[in-house]
Amino acid sequence: MQNWEKYCFGLLLAIACSYILSAQTSDSKATESGITFSGINNSSPFVIRTIFIVGNKKTKDGIILRELPFKTGDQYQLQELVAKFEQGRRQLMNTTLFLEVVVALKSFDGYNVDILVKVRERWYIFPLPYLRPVDRNFNQWLVEHKGSLNRLDYGVKLLYNNITGRNDKFRVWLVNGYTKEFSFEYNRLYIDKALKWGGGFKFDMGKNHEINYNTIGNKQVFFTDSNFYLRKFINATAEVSYRPAINTKHRFGIGYIQESVSDTVVALNPSYFPAGSRIIQYPELYYDMTFFDVDYIPYPTKGYGAEFTFVKRGFTNNFNTWEFTFKGSANWHLFPKTYLNLRSFATIKLPFNQPFYNQHLLGYSDVFMQGYEYYVVDGVAGAYLKTAVTKELFKIESRLKVRKRDEPINVPIRIFVKIYGDVGYVYNPQPGQNFLVNEMLYSSGIGVDIFTIYDFTLKLEWTFNQLGQNGLFLHRLSNF
Repeated sequence: MQNWEKYCFGLLLAIACSYILSAQTSDSKATESGITFSGINNSSPFVIRTIFIVGNKKTKDGIILRELPFKTGDQYQLQELVAKFEQGRRQLMNTTLFLEVVVALKSFDGYNVDILVKVRERWYIFPLPYLRPVDRNFNQWLVEHKGSLNRLDYGVKLLYNNITGRNDKFRVWLVNGYTKEFSFEYNRLYIDKALKWGGGFKFDMGKNHEINYNTIGNKQVFFTDSNFYLRKFINATAEVSYRPAINTKHRFGIGYIQESVSDTVVALNPSYFPAGSRIIQYPELYYDMTFFDVDYIPYPTKGYGAEFTFVKRGFTNNFNTWEFTFKGSANWHLFPKTYLNLRSFATIKLPFNQPFYNQHLLGYSDVFMQGYEYYVVDGVAGAYLKTAVTKELFKIESRLKVRKRDEPINVPIRIFVKIYGDVGYVYNPQPGQNFLVNEMLYSSGIGVDIFTIYDFTLKLEWTFNQLGQNGLFLHRLSNF
């Protein structure tokens, strides 16, 4: 494993990133439009006269113009202008509003140029059946719980994106089965004319017949009562967002959380909530800053990203915590269709004396180390670094016609192979019977990523961990 670490960091130190734009000669094509610049002096700047937008049946023009790195009246050398076209296309794709985007030269008159932005919108409304295991990942449900149907949530959900054409999102879940839950969420990226401020709110309530009341041997321990609801919860949150430019976004939020458990849960684990209480309720304040400058956010291969989150939970002696979290990513183009990817995560919860309720760390949601899918690692501070070298094997594109009156849509399928390694650590001042805390954790493996339309990603990974265990693990990422 130490050799693997040296190999990964050696690759990182050896990277020399460069991006060279080919010089455009006077008789070369500036875009795929077929327009040439014969007789034009490339040393003189071009002035953007008009920006034409076509194909946006729902999305407002202003939302599209907001993502472009240029505006009418701007002046650029030809080489700069071509680079701006690609930057604008990339940023519009990163909104996840469109299936296809073309930013190109439409026409020119001397040094005045007209630009064409052509988009192909996605479907924005998805009334879908909801069926998924409640366990942390597919392997845990299928292997440890034998694919039990009793551990399935089912119901309906409505996803409605771009409701007003301003990149707003509405979500409703009606869930039954293992969890009975109702939730709705609305987010509007922009609420002002300058397109910088936004807002949103979320409400979530539900109850469970089963509860994870402890962790022993780095395994979740559950208690079930089919005749009584062991856990009930209500969460409500409102937030304001601020996006001053293209790559950085700030979110400020306030929330109210209330959760209760049965007396039996308190008897099984008196430290589940603070001071052995059965009910916890508290206000929450948070700030989140994200920065992304990557080629495509759902599956980046070039560029950088970072997220910093601060959360203040509670203000009383019983529950008064501070939490700081950082996530970072870096992606480099090494060779043709070959990429180096780094992912980092770090968090700390203060004070270190936390109830079980607030100790969840590795193994929950999207915070996990490959090869430890069957384990959870609770604690109050932790970090990991993930390294992967990825190679795109091939890309298939086909045209699918859904309705006769519509143009066919492009359905890409991209296949990547990869080798990867993880290293991490979790600190817990009261480890109990959990052997993975306060220890360096390692894993490595090989895998295949399948990426297709609407940002659906299927990951098949064969991973080895430091416990001498290995196996095939499946992960699915999607917008649904």
